[in-house]
Amino acid sequence: MTRFAFAGRCSTEDLQDPETSRNWQLTRARALIEPVGGEIVAEYFDAGHSRALPWQRRPRAAALLTALRDPYRDFDAVVIGEPQRTFYGNQFGNTFPLFAHFDVPLWVPEVGGPIDPNNEAHDLVMSVFGGMSKGERNRIKIRVRTAMSSQAKIEGRFLGGRPPYGYRIADAGPHPNPAKAADGKRLHRLDPDPATAPVVVRIFTEYLHGKGLYAIAEGLTHDNIPCPSAHDRARNPHRDGYAWSKSAVRAILSNPRYTGYEVWNKQRKDEVLLDIDDVTLGHRTKLTWNTPDQWIWSDRPVHEPLISMDTFKQAQAKASVRRTAAGERSPRTTTRGYPLRGRLRCGICHRKMQGNYNNGKPHYRCRYTAEYAKNAALDHRLTVYVREEVVLPLLDAWIARVFAPGHLGRTLHAMRQSQKQPSLPTPGLETARRTIADARQRITRYRATLDAGADPVLVTRWITEAQAEESAARQQLTETADARREILTEEQIDHMIKTLGNMADRLQAAAPEDKAPLYADFGLELEYHANQRVVTVRSQPADMCVTACPRGDLNPHAR
Repeated sequence: MTRFAFAGRCSTEDLQDPETSRNWQLTRARALIEPVGGEIVAEYFDAGHSRALPWQRRPRAAALLTALRDPYRDFDAVVIGEPQRTFYGNQFGNTFPLFAHFDVPLWVPEVGGPIDPNNEAHDLVMSVFGGMSKGERNRIKIRVRTAMSSQAKIEGRFLGGRPPYGYRIADAGPHPNPAKAADGKRLHRLDPDPATAPVVVRIFTEYLHGKGLYAIAEGLTHDNIPCPSAHDRARNPHRDGYAWSKSAVRAILSNPRYTGYEVWNKQRKDEVLLDIDDVTLGHRTKLTWNTPDQWIWSDRPVHEPLISMDTFKQAQAKASVRRTAAGERSPRTTTRGYPLRGRLRCGICHRKMQGNYNNGKPHYRCRYTAEYAKNAALDHRLTVYVREEVVLPLLDAWIARVFAPGHLGRTLHAMRQSQKQPSLPTPGLETARRTIADARQRITRYRATLDAGADPVLVTRWITEAQAEESAARQQLTETADARREILTEEQIDHMIKTLGNMADRLQAAAPEDKAPLYADFGLELEYHANQRVVTVRSQPADMCVTACPRGDLNPHAR
């Protein structure tokens, strides 16, 4: 009997059911290997990952590549049910040499068995399927974008997404596609929201009467008018919603849909190389703003306007004058190094603090109130400052103390305590994954129901319950992963500590501008609590299982 590992992939969950896709690919794979006595003993199936991602960036595919290196792996060959789902473009040419190097046969139905690395026909067939996969994806993108452009311009159709602040989703009749109509799908349109539409009118009116963005935000916050994220908590659970910000006011003033026209294609997705020195790592998707001449406007107004076209044009003209008067701002560059850049957060608002030179010395600052209006819910100073020269010596001393040879025994004990013992059986892994997938699908349906005009209070409760189930399942997954993680021996941890101890010595001798990569190796996360004048530190080195430093407070009197 030949032991096989099954490899597969399916589209994102909103486009295809992962379980159905897995089952039919698995059926094809079994039909290929079972006649010759093959049996699938391991699965590496990626759900929700684009085919354009190379194998190294798909979690399960990357795990399979890692397993190839293990001489004690539990399979002898790999079988793929559908090459167009697993290989894209030139991915086969970049991946198959690893199978050949580790002498692991790769079986695919299209060649009727294992791929022969010395057979040019096999190589040509697999390259053709990779090209077909890439062409299929590109054709789908062109068809979808062309169709959506026509629907927006000619029909003025609402193409989905969250409604702009000031509007709500209303029913617009049955879907024109008979099959979708039979499934209960319906069209939607934008209707003015009685609670927020007057706020949009107020923003445009005040702006044209001379008020600035911050003054408008401050007035709205002072009058206890919820900001967009506070008004719609179901769609904005990641935002605090304390106060109006300049960016929220600016977004409303620049949104042309308040004129009653449907406007599409304000943004586009560009694919840029992840690493220009290693193109095999593939691309990443980057959202880019299109210029106004690239926007797609409906031929006529399709929903009730909140402002006139003249009002919108006056607001844009005024904004353009202000930008011109201020001058074009070039990107800010600096030759100064900030070793804690991206690692120090404000303890009040939890935003990353910016590097800033003040009085000739490096500082880190948080200017929350420069963007958000003052509010009673968040007692934030105008500007929070902390001097770098105060933080770094204490931070370096803590690192030197914890990873010093004299404290090696204590640190070893803390590290062993941080490694969780197995507490959850492995079968719980699949149950947790199914729970997460089910919760995601329910949340998607609930949000669609909310867009259709259902009771927000009731739908919000449903979403909260589903999110709680998903969170519990993710915690279960984490515990399962911890249970399956190999517990490091004391000798292994000893080696790691000595390595970090050597880094600690280098840290003491390094110049401040050279310390950033060392802090990155220690996995430092800092938070400055301005009211207590305390910086707390967490350390999670990349190659260690430490989840928190045993003494994270830099204030010697705090503990």
